[in-house]
Amino acid sequence: MRHVSETGSTNDDLFAAAGAGAPDHSVLVADYQTAGKGRLDRTWEAARGANLLCSLLFRCAIEDAPRYSRIVSLSARAACASLSGVAPRLKWPNDLVLDDAKLGGLLAVASPRDGFVVVGIGVNVGWAPDGAAKLSGDAASSPHEPSVTPLQLLSEMLNEIDERSSLGDAQLHAEHRSALATLGRRVRVEKRAGDVLVGLAEDVDASSRLVVRDDDGALHVIDVGDVIHLRAE
Repeated sequence: MRHVSETGSTNDDLFAAAGAGAPDHSVLVADYQTAGKGRLDRTWEAARGANLLCSLLFRCAIEDAPRYSRIVSLSARAACASLSGVAPRLKWPNDLVLDDAKLGGLLAVASPRDGFVVVGIGVNVGWAPDGAAKLSGDAASSPHEPSVTPLQLLSEMLNEIDERSSLGDAQLHAEHRSALATLGRRVRVEKRAGDVLVGLAEDVDASSRLVVRDDDGALHVIDVGDVIHLRAE
């Protein structure tokens, strides 16, 4: 594991290191990012030293890349539960949420030619933007809330990753499906092309694609999209 005080993007740095031959399961963690990235070209912001900001390298066939996003998200969820007693749910495709407030997010970038995927994750540990959730409260104002540090969370998450790396795809899929807060919810899916789909999120398939039934009863399988959980009518 490599720990730096500041960088532009842990994903960018580890992707470059992977191309130069960095070993499988390399980890890069930063106290602060000046150009942190989220999905769909969004920025990822965090106060210096307050949150977990890291990237992990997995060398694998490109068709196995989604497996490692599942492993990381499920391991982060388990680590949060172990350290804080609060288990976040997963919001498809890549967020950790507490009561629908965003706690963390993942961004995976793969290199099919070189056979690896870099999975970046950010978790709000001690700081969160307005409207988001955080894992650990201020000890002075919340004396009964456990205090968790980003590096403690990372250490626990790496242990969970080691355990899940030995699981079969069916076991991972079952755990992923049970952790998804999106299933059974009415959702709005905004696709890259600008199309919008509204319907009921019914399932997630073995490739982590979301299955949504629209209001006319037709089924849609979603590879990529931005999901909004809608309130029950």
